[in-house]
Amino acid sequence: MNQTMIQFFHWYSEGNGKLWKEAEKQAPYLSELGITSVWFPPAYKGTDGPNSVGYDAYDLFDLGEFDQKNSIPTKYGTKKDYINAINALHKKNISVIVDIVLGHKAGGDELETFKAAKVDENNREKIISEFTDIQSYTKFTFPGRDKKYSDFEWNFTCFSGVDYAEGKESHIYKIQSEYGNDWEEMIDDEKGNYDYLMFNDVEHRNPHVREELNNWAKWYFDETNFDGVRLDALKHISFDFYKEWLTMLRSNSGKNIFAVGEYWAPGQLNLLQKYIDATEGCMSLFDSSLQNNFHTASKEGDAYDMRRIFDMTLTDANPEHSVSLVDNHDTQPLQDLEAPVESWFKPLAYALILLREKGYPCVFYPDLFGAHYKDNDREGNEQEIFLDKVDGIDELLKARKENAYGIQKDYFEDANCLGWTREGDDEHEGCAVVLSNKEAYEKPMEMGERYKGRSFYDVLKRSEEKVTIDENGWGNFPVPAGNVSVWIPE
Repeated sequence: MNQTMIQFFHWYSEGNGKLWKEAEKQAPYLSELGITSVWFPPAYKGTDGPNSVGYDAYDLFDLGEFDQKNSIPTKYGTKKDYINAINALHKKNISVIVDIVLGHKAGGDELETFKAAKVDENNREKIISEFTDIQSYTKFTFPGRDKKYSDFEWNFTCFSGVDYAEGKESHIYKIQSEYGNDWEEMIDDEKGNYDYLMFNDVEHRNPHVREELNNWAKWYFDETNFDGVRLDALKHISFDFYKEWLTMLRSNSGKNIFAVGEYWAPGQLNLLQKYIDATEGCMSLFDSSLQNNFHTASKEGDAYDMRRIFDMTLTDANPEHSVSLVDNHDTQPLQDLEAPVESWFKPLAYALILLREKGYPCVFYPDLFGAHYKDNDREGNEQEIFLDKVDGIDELLKARKENAYGIQKDYFEDANCLGWTREGDDEHEGCAVVLSNKEAYEKPMEMGERYKGRSFYDVLKRSEEKVTIDENGWGNFPVPAGNVSVWIPE
């Protein structure tokens, strides 16, 4: 069966402990659509307690079990709800991918005094002050958990930098350390060195930190029996660390844990490839370049040459390490990396990731269920956002589950109209896909002689007519203007 992931949350997912229960309830529906894996948000307590999306990680061992940060449950529910959701998905043969945030910690319990120096925020390699004593919240004792599961206490030696100093203006401070006054090695020189992202930056060169994070991963697996990991903010974490961490996790779990990392670098395929090489192919990456191509194509309309849609993408260059997507929680409206794909183009984009051979597609929660939220834009004005369910998404997912198999023949000769056929295999009948970013088209394509005389219909119901395959195995497949049609045999 074809693999298909869903990101089962967005930045503004409803709180009040509802998400885990919703996932448990939706398991049969997801299975029916052919979803094979669910990516959940960070499940541990964040510094904002019941309101935390999860990326401000506070206590990795608190999965909604302890009274910390003004709440026992996380935004998404209790530990019991979480495990119930995982079990319900497993019963439907859906694997669970958990979100891993190991680059920084937030919400420390106590102030500590240590030496640190300011760095230039645009070139973090450049130290712009003396090393002097500062105070920051770098001591984590997790009093609400009272040493259950782990008695490890984090202190300033576990971090390489902070952005808070008591009584001083906010700035990035490099902590003076026995591991060196430089940052950890990154694969790129953006901002001089982009090791520091936010909050208290974890020092992965500290062997005690590495040991604790390895122990935690084993504990997390033993508690929840997850199947895969999504690794947050790779651009800001030592690639050597994750290579070791994943090796240990796979060894400790006795399972070939799937891993996909977020290295967000739209239009920079070379960096994605460089990262995969540096980590010896131990993980896949999200195809940020393809997402950016979709965003651009949706803005430019019929001026965009659709033949370029896979140019400089990981899905084209290295499909076995690519997870393709249309949107996510960072690209959705009102987020920092906002680059949403316009709604008219989303059915085309989903056809391009769901019905072709290459890549491992990931569906975004609002595109399947819709979403409605309010937040301030960059100018500080409150905006109300309505994201509609993508037109035809159920049918596209079912066509992937049932028809997107076998040899693929591409018909990419036209700048505004792409088409391809999938021949099918011994267990599945194939399909023909046509999409246009301009006017209505009719594209002659070969389905193969096994289909001669067969009648095809458009599962998206964009067209009422039928297409009959001729004696040579060819058919003329129409598509309406600015749309997509998916043709399967009756």
